[in-house]
Amino acid sequence: MATRQLYAHEPDEPLWEVPASGAARFGWEYEEGRERLLALYRKGKDKQWDAAKRIDWDVEVDPYDPLGVPDENMAVYDTPYWHRMGEANRRDMRRHYAAWQFSQFLHGEQGALVCASRITESVPDLDAKFYSATQAMDEARHVEVYSRFLHEKIGMLYPVDASLRELLGDTLRDSRWDMPYLGMQVLIEGLALAAFGMLRDFTEKPLPKQILTYVMQDEARHVAFGRLALRDYYAQLGDAELREREEFVIEGCYLMRNRLRGEAVLTDFGIPAAEAVELSERSDFVRAFRKLLFSRIVPCVKDIGLWGERLRRAYVDLGVLDLGDASLDRLMAQDEELAEQLDARRFAAEEAARVAEVARVIAEGEAPDVKEDGIPGEDGGGKPEE
Repeated sequence: MATRQLYAHEPDEPLWEVPASGAARFGWEYEEGRERLLALYRKGKDKQWDAAKRIDWDVEVDPYDPLGVPDENMAVYDTPYWHRMGEANRRDMRRHYAAWQFSQFLHGEQGALVCASRITESVPDLDAKFYSATQAMDEARHVEVYSRFLHEKIGMLYPVDASLRELLGDTLRDSRWDMPYLGMQVLIEGLALAAFGMLRDFTEKPLPKQILTYVMQDEARHVAFGRLALRDYYAQLGDAELREREEFVIEGCYLMRNRLRGEAVLTDFGIPAAEAVELSERSDFVRAFRKLLFSRIVPCVKDIGLWGERLRRAYVDLGVLDLGDASLDRLMAQDEELAEQLDARRFAAEEAARVAEVARVIAEGEAPDVKEDGIPGEDGGGKPEE
């Protein structure tokens, strides 16, 4: 079935074109490179995986409860709107929320694919071109994974959220080569890591847990790439140029905070837009979710050298300044470890199944050949009784 038939409502336009500016850059030094970035490139090559094989797509998913999220986490829960709903409408709302959330993951991954391609084209250093090429493959795989999950398991999609679209457009339209790094590798990928991580740690549903765990293993490398490249470059910039980047980060962070309301789902169920926003703003779950979503962004921004007074004031206003002291290295190491643990459990289960199958075949081979009348035949290991 074509994707357009699965949208909860039609996207504004079938094809979004973002006018691009900037230069394609070639470098003629092929031997030198930053060892840490080249090591990340080697890791990117080694960690490639096939989404059709690594993920168990045969696992069944209830499209009306794909993540096992409690109803209490929905902004409309325990309101007059909720009490007027029948169980069928509540089931539909759970499905719509999951479709909206994973659709934004999908659209963000397509944006990451385009940005990784742009970085490959525009970054001046060959070591960065090497790694961004591996990231483009990662992002293509993530688009494949989320698209398949939405099409086959939920059966519904939502258009790209307006705030996410605006941030993607700002990132891609800027002619400076470092802006796709900053917009995608730091802001959007940092947001994605936190959102994926919250759902990964919360859900016990096996298929979405596999998807989120394996995607996060890739995303941790992508954020590391942005940190390495931008930290070196921003150390060379003057105050005015750093302030411009900080303004971009501030605007992007407010956009992403506003992106998280998901009021499009509430309006689809007849709740007026203004009231849908108010319900989302009052939700304890949304407030906690918002703060957690900056857990990867704030320490990364500080690490790359963007920590001016106005940026810090914005983080105070957002209530996330204290996250600047979080350890990104520890968080990314955990992402790697969880994916490896999931692989180990999967391999152990496959090995146990193979051992059981071999044992069964051996047992069947050793069993006597019994005729229908229950008397062993000539091949059954004995002479018939006289």
